[in-house]
Amino acid sequence: LMVAPYYNKPTQEGMYLHYKAVAEQVSLPICVYNIPGRTGKNIEPETIARLAELPNITMVKEATGSLDQASQILCTTDLTLLSGDDSLTLPLMAVGGEGVISVVGNIVPQDMLALVRAFAQGDVATAQRWHHRLFPLCRDMLGLATNPIPIKAAMKLLGRDTGELRLPMTPLDEQGLGKLRQTLAGYGLL
Repeated sequence: LMVAPYYNKPTQEGMYLHYKAVAEQVSLPICVYNIPGRTGKNIEPETIARLAELPNITMVKEATGSLDQASQILCTTDLTLLSGDDSLTLPLMAVGGEGVISVVGNIVPQDMLALVRAFAQGDVATAQRWHHRLFPLCRDMLGLATNPIPIKAAMKLLGRDTGELRLPMTPLDEQGLGKLRQTLAGYGLL
């Protein structure tokens, strides 16, 4: 999983050359992680199409929130497209995505897997039910504070302490913890 270069906001050509340089030095498969909300720059579908020509670029973790972008990638490449946003897993699978690299899956892996499997097996109604059930968790994991703050707090509340956050990340505030407890209890986890 290789995130796009950040901070200096490279051009599309710069991003392409960056991924190409790494791809030429390793034999492992590479999943391009496109998360412009964190990196400050989107990897455009045309750039991803160029990257798809490199033999060990095999996947994209798509976290732009754009079904148009996901559709363009799927129409122009043979890459495996995975959701990088839990709440968009079902919509991305509906346009041809194959799954998710999940945050919520850290606390309810079996439920996220059930959503993906149901859709993959053609049971859209069951996938929709899982989507609706998972949505409050998805919303809170990415909405209460910057990831990974809420997921680490949730795991601690569930007795799976993953250790302290490293600065500049800080613990979830009391208001956020209260909301998170409510959501976890509503899901039946507390």
